[in-house]
Amino acid sequence: MQQLIADIRAAVGRGLDPDTTARLVADRLAPHLGPDDLLTPEQRLGDPDRYRQHLVHAEADGSFSVVALVWLPGQQTPIHDHVAWCVAGVHRGQESELRYRLVPDGPVARLEFTEAAVSPQGSVAAFAPPGDIHLVRNPGPGTALSIHVYGADISRLTTSIRRTYHLPAGPGPATGGR
Repeated sequence: MQQLIADIRAAVGRGLDPDTTARLVADRLAPHLGPDDLLTPEQRLGDPDRYRQHLVHAEADGSFSVVALVWLPGQQTPIHDHVAWCVAGVHRGQESELRYRLVPDGPVARLEFTEAAVSPQGSVAAFAPPGDIHLVRNPGPGTALSIHVYGADISRLTTSIRRTYHLPAGPGPATGGR
């Protein structure tokens, strides 16, 4: 984990725009996914009621955080977006994702489904607001573990989620995979 943090620090320290930074961090994260010793036994513990977040590292200057997410079968996030750029890498199992975009609909707005993706072990995705609205879930029969790197201090914020969406979402699957 220390080497991964050093690699992320070097990418973030370049001071580039959020999209480019997220892509650079994704390139640094990918080679670290998979080994058993990346996470401690405590960081691999799930929660039977909801997906669980373990803060692994928060950079002292607040520029990034590394979080391990543990997903038991069927657990999912609400439809949400993020406070900062994000990189997600699947360490074990798989995740599925439904992506949306926010569209005006008269005096209100609605979500429009844009695509579904399944991310197996070793997959890495990078994104930055705006346009990062999605739902993530574990569609598999076993536990899924993912490593997320956020361009914010999650130790202070406690979450990477900026907003959850409770708007009509369609056409497309309502709560299916990632």
